Amino acid sequence: MIDGEMQADTAVFPQIIDETYPFSTLKGGANVLIFPNLEAGNIAYKLLQRIGGAEAIGPLLTGLTKPVHVLQRGSEVNDIVHVAAVAVVDAQEIGKPYWTLSSVPHP
Repeated sequence: MIDGEMQADTAVFPQIIDETYPFSTLKGGANVLIFPNLEAGNIAYKLLQRIGGAEAIGPLLTGLTKPVHVLQRGSEVNDIVHVAAVAVVDAQEIGKPYWTLSSVPHP
C-alpha cells in the first residue's frame, strides 16, 4: 500500500493517522518510511530504533541499474540476515518487469 506525504510521527502512530488523515487507506501505521535525503533518514531511523524500539533494516540503495547491498561496520548477525534476505529477493527479481511509483495502478 502506498500513501502520500505525511509527518513521520503521523505515519507511525495509527491514532494520529485516524484523526488527521481519515481518508487514508493506511491502517495500523507505516512500516516503510522514505526521507528526502540521507541526513534526514539517518536521524529518523536512529531515533526510531534507539528510542522507539523499531527494527531498522538497511541502508538500502535504490535507483541504480543493479542492486547494491551495504553492510555497515559493526553490523550484527541479524543485520546481515536482513540484508541477505533483501539480496535474495533482488536476485529473484532480475529480468522481471518492475513497478515504479508512477506505474503502479491506482484504484
